[in-house]
Amino acid sequence: MAKRYVPVYIFLAAFTITLVTILKGLKHVGLDLSLRDSYLLAIGIAVAIAIVGAFFINRIQPDKKAEKNQHFYTVERVFGVLMIVTACGMAFAHGSNDVANAIGPLAAVISVAQTGAISAKSSLPMWVLVLGGGGIVVGLATFGRHVIATVGKKITQLTPSRGFAAELAAATTIVIASGTGIPISTTHTLVGAVLGVGIARGIEAIDLRVVGRILVSWVVTIPAGAFLSIMFFFIFKTVLP
Repeated sequence: MAKRYVPVYIFLAAFTITLVTILKGLKHVGLDLSLRDSYLLAIGIAVAIAIVGAFFINRIQPDKKAEKNQHFYTVERVFGVLMIVTACGMAFAHGSNDVANAIGPLAAVISVAQTGAISAKSSLPMWVLVLGGGGIVVGLATFGRHVIATVGKKITQLTPSRGFAAELAAATTIVIASGTGIPISTTHTLVGAVLGVGIARGIEAIDLRVVGRILVSWVVTIPAGAFLSIMFFFIFKTVLP
């Protein structure tokens, strides 16, 4: 049953990611497709990805010995293929939201420095986007592994099917928020999705100590960020002429 329907889920996830990319992103790099062409291109790419996913899924053979030790072992392996697609969707959502959060103030500063006027909208040079995207990649490759370990292992026990549900919910929420211009936190959203998966199995499935530390960090970082911003502002105001 999973082998039959998971390729459909792969198609839907790939179609959504591709369509959002085409409608929201390509126009900024000079490619403005019609709505009909956008849907046709998104469908074509999604079908190709679903076919590739179905190929790898069909190569997964049932393991009777492993099934005795862990129920739904083969099903979870099938969902592992699907999670590759949803992880790409989560990465896309992460980039569409967090890069914008990071470089938004920088874009405003560059606009003021170039024009000498403060405006409601600022032009965005391509190198700023590249800088923001590169910073996200470097951050994930270095210190990001600690956050990955906390979200993926310490809050609740995740399997590929549970991870799929959490990533799909988080990516959908983030993409919708990014499309409407709401600057939400991808980490907060994903933690909420993982908590939802854990709560669905019962509150005892969640490590409340880890959740408590996460909530404390959320509360502390807001005033800490505000205080450091005030401090740096007055330091620069005093030092710089």
